[in-house]
Amino acid sequence: MGKKDIILKAENISKQYRLGLVGTGTIGADLNRWWHSIRGKEDPYLKIGESNDRSTKGESNYVWALNDINFEVERGEVLGIIGKNGAGKSTLLKILSKVTSPTTGEIKTKGRIASLLEVGTGFHGEMTGRENIFLNGAILGMTKKEIKSKIDEIIDFSGCERYIDTPVKRYSSGMTVRLAFAVAAFLEPEILVVDEVLAVGDAEFQKKAIGKMQDISKGEGRTVLFVSHNMQSISSLTNRCIVLEKGNKIFDGNTSDSIDFYLKNNKVTEENDYKAEPIKDLPNILGVSVKTSNVSKVHIFGEPLEISFRLNVPFSLKGASLSFQIVDKHESPILHMWTFDSEKEMCRKPGVWKLKCVIPKLRLYMGDYTLKVYFTGPPGGEKYDIIEGVCPFKVEMFKIYREFEFRPNTCKYIEDSNWLINQE
Repeated sequence: MGKKDIILKAENISKQYRLGLVGTGTIGADLNRWWHSIRGKEDPYLKIGESNDRSTKGESNYVWALNDINFEVERGEVLGIIGKNGAGKSTLLKILSKVTSPTTGEIKTKGRIASLLEVGTGFHGEMTGRENIFLNGAILGMTKKEIKSKIDEIIDFSGCERYIDTPVKRYSSGMTVRLAFAVAAFLEPEILVVDEVLAVGDAEFQKKAIGKMQDISKGEGRTVLFVSHNMQSISSLTNRCIVLEKGNKIFDGNTSDSIDFYLKNNKVTEENDYKAEPIKDLPNILGVSVKTSNVSKVHIFGEPLEISFRLNVPFSLKGASLSFQIVDKHESPILHMWTFDSEKEMCRKPGVWKLKCVIPKLRLYMGDYTLKVYFTGPPGGEKYDIIEGVCPFKVEMFKIYREFEFRPNTCKYIEDSNWLINQE
């Protein structure tokens, strides 16, 4: 087995921020801190702060955005970095990109790093797109000749040819991102660092960008570090991920295992469930909840889905039924299920009735969905209660072992089928 070709190594990386004023409070203390820093000594005023937990109000003036992060990345590897907002992902990328320094620890790299962190980062607004390409190339240590050999590809990929000699400050955020990505990708850094900023671009550009990053890693043997909340993008691009939570690295493994771990740990409370009070002398829906294949309200294509209901029945109902639709984000119904499929009669006695619908293998196409629920009498009879837009959940398809790109206008439901194939 050959020796690993490590291109990036993070050793004991921690980052502390002071909340409020930057200074220590006195000129003397600030000068003392400065004197220690230029001699390479530890900050004499460094305090043990608090973890980066946005869910509680802290007592300290200091917060640790990252705590003792360690990992290695091999040449040609695509590493995903996932975690909730506030987990420390962007802080880590800024340290890896050398935009900011760690409070403790060290980053060791081989070769040039190009980063795409925020819209417009590294661009001078008064300079034209063309001038910014040369500026970024120079920052990466490239010669003018090297940049010229790539500039046509950069302009073509970005789609900004018409505006390339216009000051960047007049660009839309989408144009800025397209040009910034093209610059970072085509100027051939050994390490490309990409944050969630790609979400600003349109679907077509995102597809191009993912394809280019795949080419960079597989075809050109360069390294990519990629942050995204989109598990589909993470799944299609990366082969390994680290999971961050409150500034700590809590998992490091292959992409499929990392996504499973993240989704199971990213627990959502019952805020997404529907709850209502009983109405006197009127049947109504008391509660609706969706149990997805992951506790984080993310359903994995082809796995079981459970939907539970609670009904207030103040008096005996004859011929009552419950039905629901699964509705996409455009409010188009995709599926319709009803209790007619059950042989058991419901609501014949007063009280609270509980119902559960189990769909053994729900094959919705990836996307965002909600429920519309109907509590009604016999066909053509009274409609007791109708609620809509409740229990939002997401469907992901990352466990399908083939390249599956999001196509917004595609069919929304995919069913099993048996094929018999013979040659005559």
